[in-house]
Amino acid sequence: MIKFSPLLAVLLSTTAWAQEAPRPDAAAGPDSDIVVVTATRAATPIDRVAASVTVLDKAAIDRNQDFGVADLLLRTPGVTLSRNGGYGTNTSLRIRGAEPDQTVVVIDGVKLNDPSSAGGGYNFANLLVGDAARIEVLRGPQSILWGSQAIGGVVNIVTPLGERDLESSFDVEAGSRQTVSGRAAIGGRTGPLAWRVGAQAFSTQGMSALAPTFGGRDTDGYSNQSVQGRAMLDITSGVSADVRGYYSRGRTELDSTSADTRDYSLNREFVGYAGLNIDLFDARLRNRFAYGYTDTDRDNYNPARARAQSFDAAGRNERLEYQGGFAIAAGWNATFGVENERSRFRSVSPLASLATPVPAPAQGRAEITGVYAELNATLFDGLTLTGGVRNDDHNRFGSQTLFAGGAVWALPTGTVLRANYAEAFKAPTLYQLFSEFGNQALNPEEAKGWEAGAEQRLLGGVLAFGATYFERRTTNQIIYNTCPARPTEPLCFQPGSNTRRAGYYQNVARAFARGVEAVAHAQVGTRLTLDGNYSWTESEDRSPGATNGLWLPRRPRHAANASITYTLPHGYALGVAARWAGDSFDNAANTTRLESYTLVDLRAELPVTHQVKLFARVENLFDEEYQTTYRYGTLGRSLYAGFRGRF
Repeated sequence: MIKFSPLLAVLLSTTAWAQEAPRPDAAAGPDSDIVVVTATRAATPIDRVAASVTVLDKAAIDRNQDFGVADLLLRTPGVTLSRNGGYGTNTSLRIRGAEPDQTVVVIDGVKLNDPSSAGGGYNFANLLVGDAARIEVLRGPQSILWGSQAIGGVVNIVTPLGERDLESSFDVEAGSRQTVSGRAAIGGRTGPLAWRVGAQAFSTQGMSALAPTFGGRDTDGYSNQSVQGRAMLDITSGVSADVRGYYSRGRTELDSTSADTRDYSLNREFVGYAGLNIDLFDARLRNRFAYGYTDTDRDNYNPARARAQSFDAAGRNERLEYQGGFAIAAGWNATFGVENERSRFRSVSPLASLATPVPAPAQGRAEITGVYAELNATLFDGLTLTGGVRNDDHNRFGSQTLFAGGAVWALPTGTVLRANYAEAFKAPTLYQLFSEFGNQALNPEEAKGWEAGAEQRLLGGVLAFGATYFERRTTNQIIYNTCPARPTEPLCFQPGSNTRRAGYYQNVARAFARGVEAVAHAQVGTRLTLDGNYSWTESEDRSPGATNGLWLPRRPRHAANASITYTLPHGYALGVAARWAGDSFDNAANTTRLESYTLVDLRAELPVTHQVKLFARVENLFDEEYQTTYRYGTLGRSLYAGFRGRF
């Protein structure tokens, strides 16, 4: 008792009891731009977060004027992108050189992934900006709070709730290649109910997905319609109910890597969430009980075939979760929870001939239960330590325990020092386990990473600059292994039979990544704003064999972004943004080089009234020809203009 009496005194003191725990909700609306939600799954000041985070608020989203979330994220440190053509084609986002399917994507607190895709990750192709009020990018391994897949990092997209009796917004624009986009949202707050609903429609004639250099001539169009909404009802003091939903439907015209085709794909995504929030002990203990559901359907068609449908896949996720937040004392907050996720998938590729029956689809199910806890503790003014542990139990490969720890020290001089260590894992996907190429003996991919950095703010934040160094090692990485024409290896045959197969998945790959991310911001007077970042990311294959030491595909080692915005009297604004990406390779053997490129964009805003603005932009001003994926085209010079209103 003598040992523990100081701790008991803290826990039972009036001061400690007066503290409120942060709300355990990754869709919470932050009150200011100094709050980060993603990092701790609860609203936390950025100077108490040990990991590297970039936050894009509504002003930044509007200022950049991008259609898709992926294009916004590409302007942030450590992020690279590859795309198989124009809008709507397969879009792979990589954070700090990790695989595209090693990033967790969250919309309003609901974790997204597609269990029917080979890597189980999220395709950013159909994710438009929509009604997003805030986008956060958390870099580095983050499985303690976010579970499987969070090896590269986490992207959290937050939509708003109504704050006034009635509010609305709209954006309408049109431009090159018969591109048209319209978005509208309406919401409000009446007594105990806050709500908001938004919708967006986008269409473009597009360009050839196959690069013209390789014979691409036709145009491959894309269209997308989406709707999303949130509502929160205060039932009684400290008790509220919360529902959220998102639906998207996209149609994309496709090309092969060698010729124009008439193929097209349909993609449908649905996200649903229902939660109950209960605050106890004057909000010192906050509890959230929730059910989340994601449903993705993908279909490919080729009208030239007798049987037009060439691919059919569906993936489902159901999540039950409890998350708690406890205010131990001033500056001491614990986050803890339990999650149960059940996934299932179905996938089949029908042959073209109507005389050949459609084969039985590949199917599979998996269940994973995770328990986690993290402590965020400010020892004294400016110094905060974070520590966490997680255990996941998978019904196929057993238990996995992970650890993380970090520190952030905000000094009175405006200097912020950060250091962080974290572990992560990625469970084998259902496709990797149960498809025609599946291997049920797979183990989870594992990663360990650390980072250290410093930021300096001067003149009250008018000038800020900083840099972070990171390393990450990944083992047991799963790759697809192609079988020879005359195989002898047992895994080249369907399990329990003599039927040959084209290949299989196995745990053989290793990867190592390290790099530096540097950022700078300057506000010159009240009119001139300068922003820039530079990323050096060395992401290498460390697998035994011929590829050891080679660059991992489609990951430029050098990338930089810069922007200048000048605001004239009466709110007129002019801006220029530039992105440079260095050389990369398209294949693991490093024999196909993708050349470096520089893109320059111009943008302008002209206020009509206090609530309505005209805007215009030119993308790829100098009509640069480049590729992010070999043989696939990219958008040339493009001009867009429109107007937006905020009421």
